[in-house]
Amino acid sequence: MTITPPSILIVDDDARLRERLGKAMAARGFEVHAAGDHAEAMAIARAHRIDRAIVDLRMPGPGGLTVIKDLLEVQPEVAIVVVTGYGSIATAVEAVKLGAHDYLTKPSNADQILAAFDSEPEPAAAAPGGDQLAYEVPSLARLEWEHIARVLRECNGNVSKAARVLGMHRRTLQYKLAKFPVPR
Repeated sequence: MTITPPSILIVDDDARLRERLGKAMAARGFEVHAAGDHAEAMAIARAHRIDRAIVDLRMPGPGGLTVIKDLLEVQPEVAIVVVTGYGSIATAVEAVKLGAHDYLTKPSNADQILAAFDSEPEPAAAAPGGDQLAYEVPSLARLEWEHIARVLRECNGNVSKAARVLGMHRRTLQYKLAKFPVPR
């Protein structure tokens, strides 16, 4: 009787990251499958049994949220961890609602990702008809900060360009950044 190793699917458009993470997972005993986009991921999911999947949110074509939904339609038992460089509370909540087991921001190493698979998901806090929600609702200030951080990253740290994109004066943006610095 041969024991088949657990399989893992890595879905990320960054080829170097796929290769490095693939080697790390293979060294930990996984049968590794890698895909650079939605179409490749779905072809692999239809051809192979997948136990776990690591999915990036941003990639060409349909994004990671679509990959999560479609992957679970093809293989409902797969455990999915989202690993993204563009993390926000809103996308984390959406990913978990779609069926992701956990959500991590990049950079994350193989041990952190495997620990996320092994962690227990948060139990739903909402009782039917109760005043509590199953997830924490972010404050408007937090959402504004996340939006500013994302736009600033997309503008490669250029404050003047980010201020134009955000539709605010450069000094206003500098004030907000001085008050709540964005990690770089």
